[in-house]
Amino acid sequence: MTPADHYKELAAQLQAKARAEESPDLRAEWNHLARSYFRLAEQADRNHRMDSRYEPILGRRRGDFGGEPA
Repeated sequence: MTPADHYKELAAQLQAKARAEESPDLRAEWNHLARSYFRLAEQADRNHRMDSRYEPILGRRRGDFGGEPA
């Protein structure tokens, strides 16, 4: 199961809780959490598609980027 699938599953569970909730305030909170997990799933899908690799810049010091001197 990918991280995106996991977030989608959690979102679906939260939506089910919202549907079963009698309190309008709590129902709104469950739905808000569900939307948040769906956004996490979308971000996880985008991250997976990017498939970028971190490649450090060699031969540079911290001060070379305008930060504190090395």
